[in-house]
Amino acid sequence: MQTGALLFLAFIILQRLSELAISKANTKRLLDRGAYEIGANHYPTMVAMHSAWIVCLVVFGYTQPVSLFWLALFAILQVFRVWILASLGARWTTRIIILEEPLVTRGPFKFIRHPNYTLVVAEIIVAPMVLGLWWLATIFTVLNAAMLWVRIGAEERALSPLRDQ
Repeated sequence: MQTGALLFLAFIILQRLSELAISKANTKRLLDRGAYEIGANHYPTMVAMHSAWIVCLVVFGYTQPVSLFWLALFAILQVFRVWILASLGARWTTRIIILEEPLVTRGPFKFIRHPNYTLVVAEIIVAPMVLGLWWLATIFTVLNAAMLWVRIGAEERALSPLRDQ
């Protein structure tokens, strides 16, 4: 058992659980304001995939040594996460919630169309690499690419009219 690995894994689990709580509260507030959800049919698949990723990290990673290089890269990604969350504020959610108001264009949204997806792509690679699990990074990168193909397509179709505002 590696203390560093356990601390890293505990951080990921607590972070994801807190994000789900934030997302749930934000989703409720947005829906109360007249927003609506799209892509709800693929949401359970996405949650299952991300849950499986975390379970695999724990099962295969808890005894692994921590790579300081990859851990530093993961820490940098967390700064990017905070920037994304701060930029979206109460509009951040794990679901595709459409609020018929102008889109957020501050923070990383000035530079990248989907910064949160960019972050998740990087995390799905970097977190397993912290624990030397290159094969896990590879498998879930492929699965995530398929999920994002569906998800970004749905989101783009829904947001397209709002981009013209």
